[in-house]
Amino acid sequence: MAEPAAGRLPDFFIVGAPKSGTTALYEMLRRHPQIFMPAGKEPWFFAEELHERPPPRPEGTAQSLAQYAALFAEARPGQRAGEASALYLWSRTAAARIAEVCPQARMIAILREPASFLRSLHLQFVQTYIEVENDLAKALELESERRRGRSIPRHTYWPGALLYSDHVRYVEQLRRYEALFGRERMLVLIYDDFRADNEASVAEVLRFLEVEDSVAIPAVEANPTVRARSQRLNTLVHAVSVGRGPLSLAVKGAIKAVVPQGARRRALGATKRRLVFSEPEPPDERLMAELRLRFRGEVEALGGYLDRDLVRLWGYDGIS
Repeated sequence: MAEPAAGRLPDFFIVGAPKSGTTALYEMLRRHPQIFMPAGKEPWFFAEELHERPPPRPEGTAQSLAQYAALFAEARPGQRAGEASALYLWSRTAAARIAEVCPQARMIAILREPASFLRSLHLQFVQTYIEVENDLAKALELESERRRGRSIPRHTYWPGALLYSDHVRYVEQLRRYEALFGRERMLVLIYDDFRADNEASVAEVLRFLEVEDSVAIPAVEANPTVRARSQRLNTLVHAVSVGRGPLSLAVKGAIKAVVPQGARRRALGATKRRLVFSEPEPPDERLMAELRLRFRGEVEALGGYLDRDLVRLWGYDGIS
């Protein structure tokens, strides 16, 4: 990270958490005339953990600060530039790496009740080939094995991200950023508030960024939670989409030769929606209760940090 900046860099970051409204917030902010955000969400540049086995991406991933700065080259003078990488909050390296090159940047986080968050995150990881264990309870039981480097899915992109309980160490994560940027450069939103009143939450963000807060921005529903009907089918479709394996390479090569890229992406998305994914099943309420008991201490700590009664808001007051 010692190389010099090669152009415009962000004024603010949406650092997390995943499955907590960050995509919707990103989509809404990038519609504001005084804000510039790259067309692609999740650059991941500052999180070293996410570069160990980077997933294949059509647009590639920035490998140098110059390449990263190029993402913001179209920002106009006077615009606030920002990006959204929802795993920066979880990352143990991102805060310090951001501070090296963007020491005056502002940080935005949206936090969600731990049990529902982990359920949604697990479904997302199954959907995106990071996780192969469809059962959340079993995936949580694998944490001790995975900390020792065992039971890691062969093709997972981010082994460390499969340690689910690490994702809800909210206060520890926030303090990493506070130590480097100061509390005054941090805005922490609660997912429930964002869902209940998009307009008020976005206006709060706009004031935090010191841009016009009366601009009308329509609410956006983004990145819905789904479940994989079949992990085998999910893996097969993904293998073809990225050209993994001799047969998949041959199929992908034949398709690329005759079908434009945009049409390929639309067809793949339609295939996944029809055949691979469906609405998630209702949550296992017994497991949800166990998770609330397990993470009550985290909720109490976060409530103290934010000076807000999250125990009552999130229904933890009857748990002991």
